[in-house]
Amino acid sequence: MTALACLFALAAPIASGAQAQDTASGLSGVFGTSDVQIAVGGIAVVMPRYEGSKHYRVVGVPFLAPGGPETDQDRFHFKGADDLRLRVITWQNLEFGALGGWRFGRKEDEVDRLRGLGDVSGGLIVGGYLAYHMGAVTPFVSYHHQVTGSDTGGILRFGAETKTRVLPWLTLTTKGGATWADDAYMTSFFGVDAAQSAGSGLARFDAGSGIKDAFIELGSEFQIDDAWKLKLSGRYARLLGDAASSPVIETPDQFTGMVTVTYDFRLPLP
Repeated sequence: MTALACLFALAAPIASGAQAQDTASGLSGVFGTSDVQIAVGGIAVVMPRYEGSKHYRVVGVPFLAPGGPETDQDRFHFKGADDLRLRVITWQNLEFGALGGWRFGRKEDEVDRLRGLGDVSGGLIVGGYLAYHMGAVTPFVSYHHQVTGSDTGGILRFGAETKTRVLPWLTLTTKGGATWADDAYMTSFFGVDAAQSAGSGLARFDAGSGIKDAFIELGSEFQIDDAWKLKLSGRYARLLGDAASSPVIETPDQFTGMVTVTYDFRLPLP
């Protein structure tokens, strides 16, 4: 958490000083003078039962967020369950902000491979991100740390994203990169200690920090009409290093699909 605290400590005085006017004007774009545009909707995610599983589950989540057409100037951007971004600072092509979200845990009774390993509780994610806009390509790095539930540590995700509007109602995105995980994360999800080995029959395994996966993601956004929007995305990740060698995993190939439907409406302000 020390690195994360430093990021926010650096961001606060800058945002309140030289960037205060930009922050205010950005928020006025979200909250207009006479009304506010709201997006209500739901997300359905098809994902592995746990990281390394060959079995899948479906998770549904409703949400409420600022609405309106999504642009690079928006303050809020949804990148994934553990990556809801709030832009704090924009300087030339550089973008810096905070992020939040949710990390999914796992239960030992979900699949036979997990029996005797104990549960790992999911929890709230906080962190920060840095992105640099280079035309259609945006390199980025983001940090995600779990602050509630089990102490599963943090991950650093880095890569690049492209976004192309091919039709007035269709936008395509691609993203690729890799993920580094600290000792706490790797131990929680891929390690097997002596007690877990005795309870599960799996061999003891010490999982250390390092690059845990490489990934590629494809997405599309359909503006159905002025109010309705549909987003589809698919992600493939390949577990690497200690994550791929762990006796906990069933397969290193991990697929995730997500469908998001939103409806925009205006709420008059008093």
